[in-house]
Amino acid sequence: MAKVSGKKNGSAAPVSQASVCAPASWRPSHHTTFVEVINGASSEISSSHRTRIANHPKVFLIGAGPGDPELLTVRALRILQTTEVVLHDSLVSPEILSLIPASAQRIDVGKRAGFRLLTQSDINSLLVDAAGKHGVIVRLKGGDPSLFGRAAEEIEALRAARIDFEIIPGISAAFAAAADAKLSLTDRRLASHVLFTTFSRAPDSQFLPGIGLTAETTVVIYMPGPDYAEVSRWLQNAAVVPETPVLVLSKASRADQSQHVTTLAALASLTPLAAPALLIVGRVVASVPNCVSLLQAAGFREADTRDFFNQFDSGGPDANPS
Repeated sequence: MAKVSGKKNGSAAPVSQASVCAPASWRPSHHTTFVEVINGASSEISSSHRTRIANHPKVFLIGAGPGDPELLTVRALRILQTTEVVLHDSLVSPEILSLIPASAQRIDVGKRAGFRLLTQSDINSLLVDAAGKHGVIVRLKGGDPSLFGRAAEEIEALRAARIDFEIIPGISAAFAAAADAKLSLTDRRLASHVLFTTFSRAPDSQFLPGIGLTAETTVVIYMPGPDYAEVSRWLQNAAVVPETPVLVLSKASRADQSQHVTTLAALASLTPLAAPALLIVGRVVASVPNCVSLLQAAGFREADTRDFFNQFDSGGPDANPS
């Protein structure tokens, strides 16, 4: 969904077509902001909505997006403002959490510094228990719930308990990071496919199984952890060349966002950026504005960087379909 107001200067733009989201008896004024539109609509729908589901509890697995509240979907916000209890991850931004009504119970089920207070089984039990006491229950996850959000285990628990649920998608951090860096994850000249993976995984799973990574693969790594050297080693063991450019982006879409451009080999010595962070690895990173100068500022020789990135101009516009 499109942003409604400018994030950088904090000024809210008028909402011109928001009336399509509101009941017929409620219409926004010319200068109504996004949140005011939803507040106005929700004030009229919340009573009837709660009455309708009083005897039919429902759990909503909601994607909170990358952090900027203006990137939250309209439906997600409407459900949030009618909920009775929210189980949320630690990395959901304070701006998103502030949209939850004061009357709703909040339960932090996330982890901090890698330490998890609750097991996934505990969280599943809390969801099932909440559905026995409330009508609208929200499980709020950063990004999109279906991508590295352990939604599968919660869905399984809800189905086993015969509890109705709905998944409301959110903007995943990979897309917010690419947007903030002003790059495309695919490019028909350079990258015809994308791999989403995570370095936070089950102990018995492989980081990169034999899936045939090629130079045309853009690899997005969620939750890279505190040791980039290990990530660098695993990627190189999977035949990703050491000179491949890497974008490290922290807190995508947020005011305190930061980013760093490096190469796969140099990633091993980079101090990790603050969580939540992710890595975008591949030739598309060469399109990041001032990528060559950023690498040179980090200590790479001009000849090395220019020779490497010049190869991206040799394929022609029709070299690779995507």
